[in-house]
Parts: sequence; structure tokens; C-alpha cells
Amino acid sequence: METDINLAATHLGEDLIEKILNHEPTEVISAILESGAPVWYQNETEGISPLHAAAFTQNVDLVNLLLENGAVWNAADHRKITAGDIALSFNNCEIYTVIRNAGIRSELLLGLLEKRPPTDSTTLILRTSDETASGSSDAFLSSNLKYTTDEHGQNICMVEADGDQVGVMMGWEEDIMRETVEKLCGDHPNVSNLKVLNIGFGLGLIDGLFQRLPKVPTEHVIIEAHPDVLNFMRDNGWYERDGVRIMEGRWQDFVDTPELLNSGGFDVIYTDTFSEDYSDLKRFFEQLPNLLADGDSRFSFFNGLGATNALFYDVYTRISELHLASVGLEVEWSDVDVAPDYDRWGRSREYFSLPIYRLPLGRMKLI
Repeated sequence: METDINLAATHLGEDLIEKILNHEPTEVISAILESGAPVWYQNETEGISPLHAAAFTQNVDLVNLLLENGAVWNAADHRKITAGDIALSFNNCEIYTVIRNAGIRSELLLGLLEKRPPTDSTTLILRTSDETASGSSDAFLSSNLKYTTDEHGQNICMVEADGDQVGVMMGWEEDIMRETVEKLCGDHPNVSNLKVLNIGFGLGLIDGLFQRLPKVPTEHVIIEAHPDVLNFMRDNGWYERDGVRIMEGRWQDFVDTPELLNSGGFDVIYTDTFSEDYSDLKRFFEQLPNLLADGDSRFSFFNGLGATNALFYDVYTRISELHLASVGLEVEWSDVDVAPDYDRWGRSREYFSLPIYRLPLGRMKLI
């Protein structure tokens, strides 16, 4: 019985894709959908979905129809290409925007659903669980890190996750960090008396740049939880630096404690954690009104979610902007060219494969 159902779904799905590629009228496609054709179907040969086909034919009406009927906005074919990527390849901004906005709506809805406690055994699992060191904070904190230098002289902090070597932080990120510090501190009204909070040390790239400002921050708080990173910090003299205070633990351990809040707020806040997902970042966003000192304070974060695909990156960039707006911060975006002129990855799994990094700078909205 199950085999018969699968065969029927395959037949209907193939027919739907074929009709779309043959430029059949919207009414015909609508009738096929009403007959039970699976809008989520992807063929075995190439992994193409009906949404891929509609984007390829550049039919915005069909794209809207498929999305309204439940098409998966972020389905990728066997070459890891999405319908949004196809729209971009045709420079079809209208279709790309329709798909991107569907992604934003979908991710915002999933975020709302994830806040609701399960009510019964039929509750859907909305996210695939990653229990490796790259996806689980507990697994990461119990893992062993390796600090090394590659053949290009690039400093790297690595962790093993599911048999792969993954860069926790890599030297090529320094250009991003340098531009971030310039945006956060360069023309800050309180630049001669800054109080800085950084979440996640890694290689110490951004913390080193904070310490090399013309006027060193009067207070520089670093929250870091991984034992190997803390040992790296000890070995490199961070515990002895004037004005530097290291809080050993996760940011969640300190965010609402007097130990952090008694500082009276920070002029500059940056966060770049590893093995946390967007829901963790959003929870940190919600703490910002309690942590920022005043209307001149500034915030940024490592904007790397979805950064192996232009569509995914765009969706998470827009969602973060919406969530920051909901806590009273407006965001300016700057583009940083990160296209490599050498093989920066080596043995590491790629976690940022786009040529442009979108740098966020958040400030409190003026009322």
C-alpha cells in the first residue's frame, strides 16, 4: 500500500514539474495541485522541485501559487541550488523577493511555533537536531580544541565534529573584525572611556583589536566558556591585562546577574559564539536593552548564519533586523569583501562561502 502511494506521488510530482517546464497555464497547474500533486516533491535525478521549475520558467504567478500551496522555499537540488538561486541567476528580482519573503515568513512562524510547548505526540519536529560539537553547545564545551597555523600563516582554532575538522575561528575573519571595531568604536562619542562587552573569544581577533584602539577601553569584559579557550587566554596573558575582566561560563550564566549588570551598561557589545543557533542569538538580542548603557551604545554580532547560500543568508539577515527592531535597535548594514585570494579553508568544513559579508551595526532607536 505504501509503495502504491509513493508511486502515485512520484507520478503526480513528475507530471507537475513537466507541466510547469512546458509553460502550461496557471489554471492547469492549479488543477494538478487540486488533484493531489505533492508540491514538496523533488525528483531523484536532479532533486528539482516544482518551485525550481517555476523559477526557471520565470513565472511569478506560479511561484506565488506554489508557495501558497506549501512549496518548500529553501529546498535545494542535488547541486545545492535553490529556486531563489535560480531567480538570482536570471537577475529576476521579483521572483527572488517573493521566495525570500516566503522564507522570512516561514522562519518567523517556526520561531513562534518553537516557543509553544508540545501538546501531544503529533507535534512536528521543526529542526533537525545536531548533537555534534558544531551544533550542540554541551558537546562543543566538552570537546578538545586545536590551535594551529596553516601554510599561509593563518591562525586557526579547530574542533572535530562528526569526523570533520571545523574552524571555530579562522584568521581570515580578521578583516571582518577590523571593520566591525571601526564601526563600533571609530566615531563613538565615548571613545576615550569605552566599556566593552564581548561574548566568545575564539582566537581573540576582535578583543585584540579592542585592545589596540588609540584609547584602550576602561572596562573590557569577555565571557568565554570553553576550557581550552580559557587556557589559551591564560597562556597569552589575557588574565593579567589592565581593565580586562574574564567571566568563565556561558553568556546565559551571567546575562541577568549583578556581576554583569552592575557595570551600568556597556558602550559597545559584540557577540560571536560557536555551536549556538539563531534561537540563542535571538535570546541574546532580547537582553540588549538591559546591557546597553545609553542611546549612544552600539551592538554587532558575527552575521554568519546561512552564509553558504545567498538566499539563506539574505533571509537570516532580514530576520535578525526584524528581531533587533522589536527590542528597539535599528540596524545599518555594511558590505565587507571576504572573497579569498588563497585556499583559506584547508581541512576545515566551509562555514562562509559567499564573497560578501553583511556587517550589522545596531543602535538604539531615537524616540
